[in-house]
Amino acid sequence: MADITKIRNIGIIAHIDAGKTTTSERILFYTGKEHKMGEVDNGNTTMDFAEDERRRGITIKSAATNCVWRDQSINLIDTPGHVDFTAEVERSLRVLDGAIGVFCAVGGVEPQSETVWRQANRYKVPRLAFINKMDRVGADFDGVLAAMRQKLHATPVVLTMPWGSQNDLCGVIDIIRMKALQFDEESLGKNVIEQDIPTGLISQAKAYYHQLLDTLANFDDEIIEKFSSGTLRETDIKKSLRLATLQGKIHPTLAGASFRNKGVQNLLDAVVDYLPSPMDMPPITGFHPKTEKTVTCKVDDEKLCALAYKTTFDKHGDITYIRIYSGTLEEGGQIYNPVRQKAERINRLCYFHADHLINCERAGAGEIVGVVGLKYTITGDTLCHKSHPVILERMQFPETVISKAVEPKVTADKDRLLEALQIIAKDDPTFRSANDEETGQIIISGMGELHLEIIQGRIQRDHRVEVNVGKPRVSYRETITKAAEGESRMQKQFGGREHFAYLRVKVEPFAKTLEIVNVLSAEEVPKTYHEAILDGIKSAASNGDLAGYPLLNIKVTIVRGEAHPTASSEMAFNRVAFEAFKNALAKAGCVLLEPIMALQIQTPLSYVGDVINNLHARRAIIASMQLQGDLQLIGGKVPLAEMFGYSNTLRTLTQGRGGYNMEPLEYLAVPKEIQDKLVW
Repeated sequence: MADITKIRNIGIIAHIDAGKTTTSERILFYTGKEHKMGEVDNGNTTMDFAEDERRRGITIKSAATNCVWRDQSINLIDTPGHVDFTAEVERSLRVLDGAIGVFCAVGGVEPQSETVWRQANRYKVPRLAFINKMDRVGADFDGVLAAMRQKLHATPVVLTMPWGSQNDLCGVIDIIRMKALQFDEESLGKNVIEQDIPTGLISQAKAYYHQLLDTLANFDDEIIEKFSSGTLRETDIKKSLRLATLQGKIHPTLAGASFRNKGVQNLLDAVVDYLPSPMDMPPITGFHPKTEKTVTCKVDDEKLCALAYKTTFDKHGDITYIRIYSGTLEEGGQIYNPVRQKAERINRLCYFHADHLINCERAGAGEIVGVVGLKYTITGDTLCHKSHPVILERMQFPETVISKAVEPKVTADKDRLLEALQIIAKDDPTFRSANDEETGQIIISGMGELHLEIIQGRIQRDHRVEVNVGKPRVSYRETITKAAEGESRMQKQFGGREHFAYLRVKVEPFAKTLEIVNVLSAEEVPKTYHEAILDGIKSAASNGDLAGYPLLNIKVTIVRGEAHPTASSEMAFNRVAFEAFKNALAKAGCVLLEPIMALQIQTPLSYVGDVINNLHARRAIIASMQLQGDLQLIGGKVPLAEMFGYSNTLRTLTQGRGGYNMEPLEYLAVPKEIQDKLVW
């Protein structure tokens, strides 16, 4: 087991193509974990090991590894940058103590950069920023700093600035130590050559130094006092920087070019110096499954508390990725899943190095490990000892936005297809599959066209089932426009006994997905039946009255109920809950909602008019126009239904020179004339 004070659990987060995987490969090389650097373009990276990742040159699944720098054990997770796989970022950030936000020096703060930054904000993860690709034409270090302040509301403080830029990038300037650093090309950047700062860069370096001190002075009065008295030391600055970083008040920012092997060692130093160990993090809290009282788990507790943040099925079998918050896991030992109320056995315990498993006999608090062969545990489940049960807060994942019909090419393969879909759904919390009762089709749903394309590949390659896939279709939702009440009563004789139940519910528009408020007292309806009531309402909410789509943004209040001492049953209350909700829904009136996507397009100036005209025809709303060199950035939002096949259209409009990004933003009501066409 590692010394907990010397552990750093960090992730690399960014927009697609910002250089996350290339940076990860350099980290593995400079820490000695790998003796050869993989390249994304060559399809031989360590962290992007899946066939789809190497073929497409993108990260699809988060990959974990461990390396050592300055005697510190760094558990590193490389996360995807494509919006379709944002769930991988979500569940990684849930268990990480710190993160590195990688930004392209040319693209700056791009759409997915904002998304992953917000995810890190939600989990209060301390961050560093690495402005990568300073060797690229159009690199703008100060422009990225300004965009971080404006778009992310971040507080970047420069620790290393670029020495030169584009093809003339020589290295970086260490602002705290006031030294220029070059990275020897013959050693692939391993040998760092330290020298005095070139005369022409001294004033800029000093300006960044004073900005650093001014920012720290907002949180640490001693900085200015020591600076004024001439007693300020490097250790004082680093101590103050670390404290402010751990509190999320600042974001130490470094420059570099991972592909050119420049600046990555400084980034590793910053990880060790400024990002937290598990000991620096506040205790995690959960609740007792029976009493629902808050349970606090400290890293030095002997009682086990761990979170299964990811499950996957690959050549090793069923693997569960686990973050241990307190206590220890031992190979051959037993653990308890209080969510499933099942005991599990640890048949094999291991550390990760991408797709390689390294056996370990025992792991302790602060570590990220894998367990092979757990039978019942899925993403988000807590693991503990049965004598000290605790359930940690579950992760929240976005709703699916796109669906396709899928069928086996050979009818005899239907059972194998259903089994494959079940395995994939266990691995991927943003994937859904269901049978359409009206058509008999199997419907798969996900976060985008690429997501479902990858799923199709997994079905055919990993599970050996050839399939036909229909055209993509939008995952619509329904909601209500006004408040209404409904009731239902059951008093029937069947099955050799009488069944009685009565409920009255109120539905009203709400800001959240679905909230159920139960104000029934135990005297009205015994608590024995409350779970059945909730299940009945949830079942009814899965199909709206308008077109059978799931319901969103509704608050349901169970306002009244009646029970019979001997005739009531769970079945009866489940039934009347379903019917009372449906009766209220009919009075409230349903409308159709469609997924709206945040959109950013990058196009040469000469094609802007054609691009905008096409967007207007797709019901897009243009929110911003911004020049970036000789390119125009167009920001706005657009219904997903209008964007299928857009990549081909944009290529045609811009002669292959335009690009775009989309991510789910919100659900809005479908215009009536379109709703009338969709619902008949």
